[in-house]
Amino acid sequence: MTAAVGLPSTFDGSRHRFRVTLEQGFALAKRSVLSTWRSPAAWVPGLVLPLMIAAVYSAQFAMATQLPQFPPVDSFLQYMLPASVLQSIAFGAGNAGTDLATDIENGFFDRLMASPVARQSVLVGRIMGAAVFSGFESLVLVLVFLAFGAPVKGGVGGVIAIIFIAGLLAIAVGGFGVAVALRTGSPEATQSMFPLTFVFLFMSSAFFPTELMNGWYQQVAQSNFIIDPTRRLVIYGWSWTDLLQAVAVTLAVAAVSLSWSYRMYLRRLEVK
Repeated sequence: MTAAVGLPSTFDGSRHRFRVTLEQGFALAKRSVLSTWRSPAAWVPGLVLPLMIAAVYSAQFAMATQLPQFPPVDSFLQYMLPASVLQSIAFGAGNAGTDLATDIENGFFDRLMASPVARQSVLVGRIMGAAVFSGFESLVLVLVFLAFGAPVKGGVGGVIAIIFIAGLLAIAVGGFGVAVALRTGSPEATQSMFPLTFVFLFMSSAFFPTELMNGWYQQVAQSNFIIDPTRRLVIYGWSWTDLLQAVAVTLAVAAVSLSWSYRMYLRRLEVK
């Protein structure tokens, strides 16, 4: 009888802790978003650079869309849309780790740990802030591409799917940055890992169809299971299969990055 009576109390306590963690996580996520918004130098390049690359590639390879192996696109810009969103995420998600490393360096992280804040809310807030801002940047990019004649054949649902996938991918990429930040406590070391994101991006089908590649490069580029289904939502129209494939792969990557970041978080708490 004692154990039975104690169960509701235990459940209520766990539910209360979960609610508090979410509330504090949202508050820290809001701080992260506002901090990023107030530093245009941190997020404007994530919009400008993808648009510049898209404009240059579109001018260079416009005639390539007439090749038989090229997907049936309205323009090269339409083909570039998912790649540009992915580039923006590489910038935005990278800020999550860099900002956390800055908080560690200037002592704000230690003050958070000394306060009664829920421990998990620190990670939740930082990564969710990156996801929200990446979703905003993705929406801006999609609207710009639409204005320049690059339609999303998936319609409104396709646009929402792209933003949703972008947010999940920001969580996945941001998890790696947060892990490095917690491991090193150095903004410089955290920033240095994100050029690797662009290496993987350029070694994919982001900027050109794999059907027009050959050799080992083609084999590497064909292993991208996120950008290709997202592109099909843009070019061919709505597909639950493509959406679920992109979401499933992104969640798998996120599971790896978040597990690593959580281990680094526990290790840093042990050091403290």
